Amino acid sequence: MPACLNRTREKLVFRPGAGGKARSLRIFGVILAGGQARRMGGRDKAFLPLAGRPLLAHVLDRLEPQVERVLISANGDAARFAGFGCPVVPDAVPQGPLSGILAALTAAAEWGATHVVSAPCDTPFLPGDLVPQLLLAAENSAEGLALAATADGDHPATALWPVGITHALATFLDGGEAKVTRFTSTHDAARAQFPDARAFMNLNAPEDLAAAEALLKGAA
Repeated sequence: MPACLNRTREKLVFRPGAGGKARSLRIFGVILAGGQARRMGGRDKAFLPLAGRPLLAHVLDRLEPQVERVLISANGDAARFAGFGCPVVPDAVPQGPLSGILAALTAAAEWGATHVVSAPCDTPFLPGDLVPQLLLAAENSAEGLALAATADGDHPATALWPVGITHALATFLDGGEAKVTRFTSTHDAARAQFPDARAFMNLNAPEDLAAAEALLKGAA
């Protein structure tokens, strides 16, 4: 499995367009691994096997090359993730995916990150240009927030979050709100359009896992 803690990367330099000033970015990733597979026996979704490996390992393979460091958002015993070599950040108060994103933003800011890219642990086919496309889309958002979208609709849990939005997110959650789409719509999230909806397919049921196995076999 990839060793997140042992990888170091230079700061990314992003040039938004002709005449735009280059700026250094430090982008962390967070894999949202707090869910259970209720339709698959209530098991820890991150560890469901896909092609002989945990789901989380597939997501890590896709996300890790695109960011400086990957965090895992999860509650409970962090030791179960030790084999992945990534820091585990628990929710301060569990309120769904946004709680995990807030915890990741808080931790990433302490390490000097400028942005966090979030992805659910059951999206094993994330595109290889996820982060660059989110960065480009974020240039059209006043707050620098961008989410993934396809012809099938928005995928708000797969998004780019600037650390500057941390306070607004904490206030939102403190007010009893927890819906991702309500927050992203309130804060002018831009959309990065991707051509293949399968890149963001969630594996919520046995038939989804079977379909993912078939896709992997077809790509082999």
